[in-house]
Amino acid sequence: MTRSHILSLTALPLVLIVSANPAHAQGEAPVGFRDMIPPVIFTDTEIPPLASPESPDEIAFSAQTVDYDGEADIVTATGDVQLVRAGARLRADRVVWNRRTGSVEASGNVAVRSPQGETAYADAATLTDTLRDGMVDNLLIVLENGGRLAARQGNRTDGVSTLENAAYTPYRAVGYDGEPRRPSWRITAARIVHDPATNRIRYSNARFELFGVTIMALPAFSHPDGTAGGSSGFLVPDLRLSRTNGLEIGIPYYLQIAPNRDLTITPRLYTEVLPSISANYRNLAAEGAFQIGGMATYGTRRDPLPGGGFTTNGNKDFRGYIEGNGRFQFTPYWSISGSGRLTTDDTFLRRYDISRDDRLRSTVAAERIGVDSYFSLAGWAVQDLRVTSDSGQQPFVIPVIDYRLRMNEDWLGGTVKLQANSLGIVRTEGQDTQRAFASAEWSLSRITTMGQQVTLTALVRGDAYHSDENADTLTGLYRGEEGWQFRGIGAVAADVAWPFVGEVLGGVQRITPRVQFVATPPLSNLEVPNEDSRSIELESANVFALNRFPGYDRFEDGARVTYGGEYALDLPRFSLRSSLAQSYRFSREPTLFPTGTGLASRFSDFVGRTEIRYGRFLALTHRFRLDKDNLELRRNEIDFAIGSRTTYAEIGYLRLNRDITFNVEDLRDREELRSSARVALGNYWSIFGSAVIDLTSRQEDPISQSDGFEPVRTRLGFGYEDEGLEFGFTWRRDYDDTGDARRGDTFLLRFALTNLGR
Repeated sequence: MTRSHILSLTALPLVLIVSANPAHAQGEAPVGFRDMIPPVIFTDTEIPPLASPESPDEIAFSAQTVDYDGEADIVTATGDVQLVRAGARLRADRVVWNRRTGSVEASGNVAVRSPQGETAYADAATLTDTLRDGMVDNLLIVLENGGRLAARQGNRTDGVSTLENAAYTPYRAVGYDGEPRRPSWRITAARIVHDPATNRIRYSNARFELFGVTIMALPAFSHPDGTAGGSSGFLVPDLRLSRTNGLEIGIPYYLQIAPNRDLTITPRLYTEVLPSISANYRNLAAEGAFQIGGMATYGTRRDPLPGGGFTTNGNKDFRGYIEGNGRFQFTPYWSISGSGRLTTDDTFLRRYDISRDDRLRSTVAAERIGVDSYFSLAGWAVQDLRVTSDSGQQPFVIPVIDYRLRMNEDWLGGTVKLQANSLGIVRTEGQDTQRAFASAEWSLSRITTMGQQVTLTALVRGDAYHSDENADTLTGLYRGEEGWQFRGIGAVAADVAWPFVGEVLGGVQRITPRVQFVATPPLSNLEVPNEDSRSIELESANVFALNRFPGYDRFEDGARVTYGGEYALDLPRFSLRSSLAQSYRFSREPTLFPTGTGLASRFSDFVGRTEIRYGRFLALTHRFRLDKDNLELRRNEIDFAIGSRTTYAEIGYLRLNRDITFNVEDLRDREELRSSARVALGNYWSIFGSAVIDLTSRQEDPISQSDGFEPVRTRLGFGYEDEGLEFGFTWRRDYDDTGDARRGDTFLLRFALTNLGR
């Protein structure tokens, strides 16, 4: 009999899916747990896809042999029997259909997959000829979300499955190493009912066991089965203890509004302050998705003082925070995205341990990305939470318009890129600036017969600026002249790199000398405002750039030559990258770069980068800037990581020693140390810790509050994590007071069960 034979049956898909332990007696929850049925994996190789019959009353099947007893009216199929009907699949060693009684018996490695993705395994199953209802012995059901139900016996009536003496767990009874394993947690019950219509699993006379110990009784308990995105219900509570708020308990409630929309509401109780409530709404649509969340409470604000400490006005007020983000793709080219964050006061986020960010950025943008073009219309806003900041100086960018076009036709053998950009900045108590420019850039890259890579570049740009209230900008270098200002920019550059490649130590090494020449006529840079070119940092990433200022408001003029080289070594599991470069400016005119940036003199400082990797075990990155006169480290940045995915240590160190006057806020000196580590203890346990230390002294930054070794935050904890359970305990200490965000200890207890609830 071939798989194309069709039995015309009035049938629906087979039974259900799950994993649990055998029970000792009817009405008692099982005490053991094992796989009673060897796991069977459905693959297209084992079960080639059979086409479902068009009629819902037909079953497509295949078997090695089919026998028909005419007198008894019994059909027997044996040998890798496979049946498909309305998206459901059945596999068994033997299937017997009694046409007189309507009984269908499947035996031997019985496995059934439902159209929803659930798979049931059993020793044997007795079904009606509709294949909808029946009884199964030694049943194992694997739910779509990975949860498992197991029972001595199960039956299904009108689509509702009832398991007797059963258990639920998310764990495999056999581990990945093939050895039997005991689940970390499970729910045992005298009876478990799975109703696909409500997408819930309900328990009677149940108990929750953790590491083999009964933790609590569950007389009446239910949870979603993981299909249709879960269902409404309470989630695992949050628990933490801090000096500022005392004991905190959060009780989240998950509300499924629709398969593509949900809402989580979390009331929080504290022993030291009034309660709060937070919520998070998520929406997934065909064009995109968005989410919005926030937190609200009523309490006393403690306003920070610039000189240190805080003051309390005694008045209670509404306090809260709101955030959201989303993205929608309306066509293959057009999209709209945005994100926003806003809080009622400077210290709310730290007080309630939401975030330590000192600036909240909000933006919205409409974009069109084509094959050779890009268009963006965007707006920005910033809420500054720093104690020393002036909120009136914070900019509102309305809007930023940017258009770029890459020409398809070659011009003199090269590529032409066009750009048009405009920017509007408004401040409530500060300088307002509007800017527009248009530019064209031509570039040609060729490889000579000797192997040199030669790149020629030419740029022309025209700028128009308008600004007012310029005197409100404290740093004179950033103001520009009030009113309308115009500027023309032209630049040409030639860049030559000559790589030499050869074999060494069984690998490949590459030595690449590089030289670049750039020329730009003198520019009236100080006449136009500087809004986006303030944070200057000479490094290996921009030393060969056409303009080494960030942003567009400042452009490096004069003629210069930049020279350097790169070394690369690639061995099995090992790689090394290292670069070093310096530039020389031909003009003797005073430079626009502040002293200390490494670019103020005719010779620049040396900048370089070294990166070493050994497989996934070790990674080291070192970025540096050396003073051209005495080779003193002006920038020293190290990121080092060693270990595996489960046991590792990471260290980060940064020192910026620019020696720039302290009134240039964007270029102050800074020194800090960051470290973190995690040590795995066995397969599931681990301990972890981290620390951030401010090493900046008043000698480096006169307005710094650090004494040269000021811990910012330390953290230490332990955790357990396997495929079905996560829990841990974390101690954290903060070392600074900002308003009512007090220094002190915080203790956090985390507990989560997978495949239970949402």
